[in-house]
Amino acid sequence: MNVIIKNASVLNAEGGLERKAVVIENGTISSIVDDNEAVQGGEVIDAGGKLLIPGLIDMHVHLREPGFEHKETIETGSRSAAKGGYTTIACMPNTKPVTDSPEIVTFIKDKAREAGLVKVLPYAAITKEQKGGELTDFAALKAAGAIGFTDDGVGVQTAQTMKDAMALAAGMNMPVIAHCEDNSLVVGAPVAEGSFARKHGLKGIPNESEAIHVGRDILLAEATGVHYHVCHVSTEQSIRLIRQAKQIGIKVTSEVCPHHLLLSEEDIPGLDANWKMNPPLRSRRDVEACIEALLDGTIDMIVTDHAPHSAEEKAKGMQLAPFGIVGFETAFPLMYTKFVATGQMSLALLVQRMTADPARVFALNAGELKPGAPADLTLIDLDAEKEVDPESFASKGRNTPFTGWKLKGWPVMTVNEGRIVWSEEAVAGLKD
Repeated sequence: MNVIIKNASVLNAEGGLERKAVVIENGTISSIVDDNEAVQGGEVIDAGGKLLIPGLIDMHVHLREPGFEHKETIETGSRSAAKGGYTTIACMPNTKPVTDSPEIVTFIKDKAREAGLVKVLPYAAITKEQKGGELTDFAALKAAGAIGFTDDGVGVQTAQTMKDAMALAAGMNMPVIAHCEDNSLVVGAPVAEGSFARKHGLKGIPNESEAIHVGRDILLAEATGVHYHVCHVSTEQSIRLIRQAKQIGIKVTSEVCPHHLLLSEEDIPGLDANWKMNPPLRSRRDVEACIEALLDGTIDMIVTDHAPHSAEEKAKGMQLAPFGIVGFETAFPLMYTKFVATGQMSLALLVQRMTADPARVFALNAGELKPGAPADLTLIDLDAEKEVDPESFASKGRNTPFTGWKLKGWPVMTVNEGRIVWSEEAVAGLKD
């Protein structure tokens, strides 16, 4: 059956909003017409003037399954993503067992298909069991459906191992995605090196622990010709290196998380592990550098690094609790409220960094609102203000530092290939 979404506010080429009707046939956008044009047949959805954009894309998430289902499952993570307006997500391989075999890649794809909520694209590990030694079987993993190679959660410590991985991936036209961290500088440190660490007597993670790997890997990427993608950039030094690499034509791309754009170590209220993430919250100078880099295109996209943990794990405190916060359901409202509504960023640029740009970088058939594109769509209410309430999350994780923040720009409906996979109205109807 065809679907017509009428009375939708759609971004035009100049970044302005126009009232349009979007016609969907067999999971694909067949046409976009002026809202007053008559369109016959199919189910009609009245968007009520709300913003309609391509489905959000998150190229850095943790779904925890297999092995850590008490934190999240592929189904609960997919539901959380859909509620946050995402239609495509890419999951990291630090599962148990590690996603280092074709069988695990297939398992993830099958589980995602069973859930039927969002597109789940699995990354595979660079090294077996993510131990930094023997390389995985890149060819077999690619054939199984892996979209790139990463040991995210840990950095590849040996330059030769990383160079070998990059050379192998380049020959297959596959990207290498790097968690950049020199372990010799970070052992036992739960927060960034700075005033918060000193105040609480904690060992600090220095900026150079990230930047050293970024610099090393840029040189290796230049030597091998691989597409090198830097995970969750958080330091001014890393940004400087990425900017220089792009200027001389090295094939490097990068991403940033909302929390590294909005929070610094100065904001951490105490030893609450819901403020513990890796990379850690850095200085205000680093935050400003990340914002500037996102605006000027040095950083290509926004990701969440959605990393759910149980309440019991996070209750262990800043030193012992695991790193990570959840991010699917707050990402767009945070970015809209703190950057677009304040005039620091245009709505068009925010949407681009969360849709078209990740699709471009990873060559995905997604991220566009045009005839012939998949009908992956997100409807957003830019005006309604709500507080962040972790108890309302669809994720199993409640670990967020944004509890109680009043935000606008909340997704109210998510459509995957023409199917409504989440809507606020449906949830409200269930509550009634």
